[in-house]
Amino acid sequence: MQLKETFERAKRASKTLALLSDEQRNDILMAVADAIVSQQERILKANTEDLAKMAKDNPLYDRLQLTPSRLEGIAADMRNVATLPSPLGHVTKQKTLPNGLRLCRVSVPFGVIGMIYEARPNVTFDVFSLCFKSGNACVLKGGKDADCSNREEVALIHEVLERFGVNPDVVTLLPATHEATGEMLNAVGYVDLCIPRGGRKLIDFVRDTARVPVIETGAGVVNTYFDKDGDLEMGRAIINNAKTRRVSVCNALDCLIIHESRLGDLPALVEPLLTHNPPVTLYCDEPSYAAITNGQLSADSLSLLQPATEESFGTEFMDYKMAIKTVASLDEALAHIDGNGSGHSEAIITANEAAARRFQAHVDAACVYWNAPTSFTDGAQFGLGAEIGISTQKLGPRGPMALEEITTYKWLIEGEGQTRP
Repeated sequence: MQLKETFERAKRASKTLALLSDEQRNDILMAVADAIVSQQERILKANTEDLAKMAKDNPLYDRLQLTPSRLEGIAADMRNVATLPSPLGHVTKQKTLPNGLRLCRVSVPFGVIGMIYEARPNVTFDVFSLCFKSGNACVLKGGKDADCSNREEVALIHEVLERFGVNPDVVTLLPATHEATGEMLNAVGYVDLCIPRGGRKLIDFVRDTARVPVIETGAGVVNTYFDKDGDLEMGRAIINNAKTRRVSVCNALDCLIIHESRLGDLPALVEPLLTHNPPVTLYCDEPSYAAITNGQLSADSLSLLQPATEESFGTEFMDYKMAIKTVASLDEALAHIDGNGSGHSEAIITANEAAARRFQAHVDAACVYWNAPTSFTDGAQFGLGAEIGISTQKLGPRGPMALEEITTYKWLIEGEGQTRP
């Protein structure tokens, strides 16, 4: 293992984090947040180098791009993390046994968390802030598309850590190679938990290859069902926000499901998408295609319609593209989600509480919305400070993973000489 020494240093460094108080951790996070803003030019310069290697029409370009306002937002999230209560040392269960033994279950760090991610330079800062606050060292494996940005960000973090006398190995950035990914996934005894954040191909590779524990995150095939009792104006706003706010993120809308009795409202529902800049291409089944073409829309808008294929449903577009599926009932909508969703985020728009409650009870996803867009699936939006990813699995954390979700626990037992018969 060529990177064995790197992993060993990260493991040793993780032990030193236990010596820091929560106040010290918070001071360091605040200092890094200040440095992100005061030294944003160096980060933006590195990011420009990465952007120059990617076509602007690539769906990942938006994820890769950093701007002054985005860096301000990243710094604000880091300051928010610093103000949150520490997730460590919480007594989650305690009891005294009949024999007098006193048991206490207390939250502790995992140790070393490995993070694999693609063209997302913001993740570098998010992962650092959450791992550092929760007492975990982190080993980062970014994609080659964001390597210049990631290296400048980690260099900035190291400078602040060294200024505070903290071992910089608590944050380690691996080479942006496939070989480094393989070594991390096999770093048994060094990496306590690995979290992949990216597309389905990356997540499948990590799950199938890893010998270290893995929590799956990221891939999101997101549906929104406009029920027969849905409010038109509310639907317009929710659908537009869910699709166009940021098309490259995992909570962006991929498929609009509409009740057949509301097809007459479909042209008005999708009009904000068709007139958006840039506009959204719609992959329509036959009933929705007919309904939209019968509406009072311009020729330019109608040119954005495409016939849907089976592949249109169950696709995470990460682009200005969306599928439309017509159903005859709530049950049919639920069946469509069962067959095409990814367990990330799903939504229903309806004024019928019984339908909404049934939808929320039936849909098997980490986040299930009623009359709100899936764009809210985000750690910061949930009041968690930031997120290390959105877990779509059921074993362990589910949904936005923040401070509490990247801690584990241990049992502390106190006795007075008892022995077991």
